[in-house]
Amino acid sequence: MSKGRHVCFLTGTLNAMAGAERMTAVIANALAESGHTVSILSLWDKDSCFPLHPAVGHEALFAERPSFKKAYLTTVAGIRRYCRERKVDVLVQVDTMLALLALPATVGLGVQHIAWEHCHFDEDLGRRARRYARRLAARYCKHVVVLTERDQLRWIEALQPRSQVVIIPNPLPFPFPEEPAPRTGKIVLAMGRLVNAKGFDVLIRAWQRVSAEVPDWKLVIHGEGEERPALSALIDELGLQDSVSLPGICRDATEAYREASIFCLSSRYEGFGLVLIEAMAFGLPIVSTNCEAGPRELLATGTVGLTVPVDAPTMLAASILDLIHQPDLALRFAHAERMFAKGYSLQQIGARWSDLTSARHGSMPQYS
Repeated sequence: MSKGRHVCFLTGTLNAMAGAERMTAVIANALAESGHTVSILSLWDKDSCFPLHPAVGHEALFAERPSFKKAYLTTVAGIRRYCRERKVDVLVQVDTMLALLALPATVGLGVQHIAWEHCHFDEDLGRRARRYARRLAARYCKHVVVLTERDQLRWIEALQPRSQVVIIPNPLPFPFPEEPAPRTGKIVLAMGRLVNAKGFDVLIRAWQRVSAEVPDWKLVIHGEGEERPALSALIDELGLQDSVSLPGICRDATEAYREASIFCLSSRYEGFGLVLIEAMAFGLPIVSTNCEAGPRELLATGTVGLTVPVDAPTMLAASILDLIHQPDLALRFAHAERMFAKGYSLQQIGARWSDLTSARHGSMPQYS
């Protein structure tokens, strides 16, 4: 039975293997499963890389990505028409940049706006307009959803928002594994888009030292992206063809986690770092950079993994070797991580989103 309000997620596209797109599908599905009326409006491309609940409607304004400088008015008009015709009550902007389109598109329609920040506040991804969009969101959206306490503080300190800034972390996108990974294979796993932000070049350089000491171990980096040619060339340059593989996008992440014994995150920055929670759920001991904002917060206690500075291949290699050579330490992390990850179940996080999108008046609790 419908809970009465139409919640629409506004996104660029769902046809991209990236974290924000994945979370859009996961949360939309969870809300639909709990009885909400849910739709997704993509700006371009009606296809989706991720499965959608049968009750989730998905439409796109354009078949292909347009030039939004040239198509700005057409895009705003399309969003307005969709919200008016579908009687959208809550519009979740999956990227704060979308405030530049969504807010003018819905003037006078009585739509409740929620801006969903996936990047950390001090990173604009090379787009200065993002800073202006965040100011608009902080002033005119009812809620801004951020992923970490650190980001909540930055929004409040920097923008003094009229919006309520609410912490709702990303959930584990699959059911909690009944058993941890057996960790019998000599595999260090990394996952993410092959882009500079993920620091896979640093990890490959670190692996040169790891491989020299434990040549029977393998590094597997799942993902795809613009850095593939450069990373492949680096593997060849360092003579690591036999111990480092780039198998591409992982269609079954759970199987990849089950086959690994250690997980490594080498990012230069992260909005959250969902792969850390996924790896924890499978009890994989973690080595991670202490980058902003998610990893620094998730791993702050020192009880669920080892952390190293950003862009430090020597220290990264040393920490990976520590976990390989100290099985008792690795096992201690594995047990602690499984307990930690249970707090990020889809059921718990989905309930927070349900509360948020159902709230017509008043304030929401400050989740942490």
